[in-house]
Amino acid sequence: MNKNELVAAIADQAGMTKKDAEKALKAFTDVVAAELKSGNKVQIVGFGTFEVSARPAREGRNPQTGAKMAIKASKAPKFKAGKAFKDSVQ
Repeated sequence: MNKNELVAAIADQAGMTKKDAEKALKAFTDVVAAELKSGNKVQIVGFGTFEVSARPAREGRNPQTGAKMAIKASKAPKFKAGKAFKDSVQ
């Protein structure tokens, strides 16, 4: 399912126009991204939790040459599915 199909499904399920559904989806993604950027996590009971995972700096190797290389510390978004969501998928 791509974004357009998701917007159409949301509009159909919620009984709203595609334009309003797209605005709602955009608002949701913007709010989640802003909260994660500020260091907070977003928890939706029954669905899951969005949070930021910190990866420490480490030393790696170039697979072609075997030379050592430094890998910088980074942050990455992470999603952990809630129990009700997991159970509904199985």
